[in-house]
Amino acid sequence: MIENPMILFPLLILFLPLISFIIVIFFGKKLPRQGDWVAVGSIVTTFLLACYLFLQMLLNYDPGFSHGASFSWINLGEFKIDLGILVDNLTIVMLLIVTLVSSCTHIFSIAYMKGDIRYNRYFAYLGLFTFSMNGIVLADNLISMYMFWELVGVSSYLLIGHWFEKDSAANASKKAFLTNRVGDIGFFIGIMLLYSAVGAFAFSPIFESIAGGQAIAGTTLTIAGLGIFMGAVGKSSQFPLHIWLPDAMEGPTPVSALMHAATMVAAGVYMCVRLFPIFTPSALIVIAYIGAITAILAALIAVSQNDIKKVLAYSTVSQLGFMILAVGTGVYTAAFFHLLTHAMFKANLFYCSGSVIHSMHHALHKAHDHDTDPQDMRNMGGFKDKMPITYFSMLVSTLAIAGVPLFSGFLSKDAILAGTLSFAQHHPGHFLLPLFGFLAAALTAFYMFRLIFMTFHGEPNIKSIIKDIHESPKEMTGPIILLGSLSFFIFYTLPKNFNPMKDKGWFTDLIVPRNSAVPGSLTANEIADYAHHAHYLAMGLSLVVASIGILLAYLIYQRKVISAKNISERFGFFYGWSLNKFYFDENYNRYLYQPFLRLAHTISWLDWEFYDKYFINGFGKLTKLLSTISGRFDYSGIDQGFVDGFGRASNTVGKLLRNVQTGRLQNYLLFVVAGILVIIIAQAF
Repeated sequence: MIENPMILFPLLILFLPLISFIIVIFFGKKLPRQGDWVAVGSIVTTFLLACYLFLQMLLNYDPGFSHGASFSWINLGEFKIDLGILVDNLTIVMLLIVTLVSSCTHIFSIAYMKGDIRYNRYFAYLGLFTFSMNGIVLADNLISMYMFWELVGVSSYLLIGHWFEKDSAANASKKAFLTNRVGDIGFFIGIMLLYSAVGAFAFSPIFESIAGGQAIAGTTLTIAGLGIFMGAVGKSSQFPLHIWLPDAMEGPTPVSALMHAATMVAAGVYMCVRLFPIFTPSALIVIAYIGAITAILAALIAVSQNDIKKVLAYSTVSQLGFMILAVGTGVYTAAFFHLLTHAMFKANLFYCSGSVIHSMHHALHKAHDHDTDPQDMRNMGGFKDKMPITYFSMLVSTLAIAGVPLFSGFLSKDAILAGTLSFAQHHPGHFLLPLFGFLAAALTAFYMFRLIFMTFHGEPNIKSIIKDIHESPKEMTGPIILLGSLSFFIFYTLPKNFNPMKDKGWFTDLIVPRNSAVPGSLTANEIADYAHHAHYLAMGLSLVVASIGILLAYLIYQRKVISAKNISERFGFFYGWSLNKFYFDENYNRYLYQPFLRLAHTISWLDWEFYDKYFINGFGKLTKLLSTISGRFDYSGIDQGFVDGFGRASNTVGKLLRNVQTGRLQNYLLFVVAGILVIIIAQAF
């Protein structure tokens, strides 16, 4: 029996959602309220357990805290796989994020999904997803991580396609699943490269072997690291596999908050942070550019989107790009810090958008309007007084993501930009990295305040429904208030720091960077020292670009002293590219999907019309002909000629001998005398 709570509680956090899934999926229809209380109760319990672990972490205040447990899963002598869990400060913080957002999602969904035709199945799949995500967080080896990684892919497919009767939802779920499989192929190749060199899947022996520089190094290690990173490219929706996440907004909005703000998409960043010691400097440069391109590209697309969830989706892609950029420039603790703060304010932004959409659905239903899009911001406006809780909570989270002081996003984004700027100062050839970072920060402030002004401010764009717009029920406003509150800086700077301009606090004390295992890489202290020197410059630039973005949004969408229509017409070419998402889907369809389908069709034709008909069927006909000839020879030649002939001869001889066997003694004496005479005559001659 396990007595250590630092092992027992993480195991309960892992398996309670799985038990919830089994109960609700098989017996939910027979339970009161279709078993939603089972799902909510189990997830809230995991959150309370995570809170206990978090409080213990704060009380111990030990940066080097680590516990683990494992067992032998497969042991074939030379080939062994041990599965286990690793519990350290990084694990505890991530468990708190997952369980908190999952708990909020479950509670929010009670009201949001009320009356849904597949209500119990929805809550069951939420449990399966949470179990899978917790498995990634707790894994102490690559095999466990990969198995739970794939389970996350399956459960996300089921949740995105919850309303599979809609073609758009069904297609989005398939797109998400298949796009992630592309990245996962690279992930698996990276795992196998490391195992073939090191002979182990567990993190510790891999790090130790790389540090020794004997088992795997150089180009092979770089390729292995980039293979591992490909898993993050798919799961965290990085360029060029970023195309699935915006389409995944076809799933229910609480699912978007859970998977596409705080957990699933964060899994790639968490994996990069956990496995940072394996990345070589060459691999990190590639990672940094992928993150920078993703950040600026998604931000450029978000500025022109009109669907409120699509804006938040591309915002998520852009923020994930920030995190990956931080990993690539070496300040991976800043990436994890932004993962933490982003989980709170972005999940809240999705909940708030869900609150708005829920109210729009209600108002449009009362007006018998089934044509107006309830997610299009051009159909909103003037909701501020009608939905005060949603508005103020969404405004707080918007200030956080824009990087305004007093809010959490300012601290984490400033840390990323400082690290990126310091990297460029020491490597001037990579000046594009901070340039893309600061431009993306400016665009973030612009498109988020564009969303606020278009949704809540100004005059209602559809006056006939504004009277029926109302605040959401308490099951929805409760999580909104909680996560909105967690967007303030103070929760991340305690207990030693009350200065909103400094990121020092429990996080920076307890989540300390480790040195890379790759020989010759910069140490964690060197990277931190470089970032510290660039801190104030990065802070100043960050405030300037955020102010410019907010001011432009205010002038265009609130004061309307600048015409958005005129800007879109003047920059029609660039506006068209942004509005159409840089035609990635169209180009993928034209240059990748369709050629691949034509190739598959050609191969299918060759397989059926040529290989099957002429080779396989021809071989069958030849075999049949040879079998017929062989059969005839066997029957007519061997059976009838030889076998039956021998039988007939034996029968004839038998008949002749039967005449000799008369049973009369005188005949036998006669044969004996005749025989004696024959012998005498033969001897005479």
